[in-house]
Amino acid sequence: MHPFRQAVEARDEQALIALLADDVVFNSPVAFKPYPGRPITAAILRAVLRVFEDFRYEREIGGADGADHALVFRAKVGGREVHGCDFLHVNEAGLIDEFTVMVRPLSGAHALAEAMGAQFERITAEALAEAGGQ
Repeated sequence: MHPFRQAVEARDEQALIALLADDVVFNSPVAFKPYPGRPITAAILRAVLRVFEDFRYEREIGGADGADHALVFRAKVGGREVHGCDFLHVNEAGLIDEFTVMVRPLSGAHALAEAMGAQFERITAEALAEAGGQ
């Protein structure tokens, strides 16, 4: 089991954030522009933990020694079922340097966009606070 999956399933924010490279790039399922850097990615992931309900990984694709991993999940957002996948790429140090999320169906993606939009101010404040502390 990938350490990121373990951290998410344990809802261990510190372990989750410790797995992110400083130069990680987060690719959102609902935003065109990627989010570069650990502070914003950490803030986004904390928000995701707040908005997803009944989150569970169903499958993990990728070898323990490989750089690429896919974690298939199901969750609910605002009463809508969401089925998705977290695509992780890890660097030579084993830290996540690219994180891409894809979700379906469209109604679930809309619910996720709305829920994350409601978190935007908090995400921004947390990212600024974390960037200032580095």
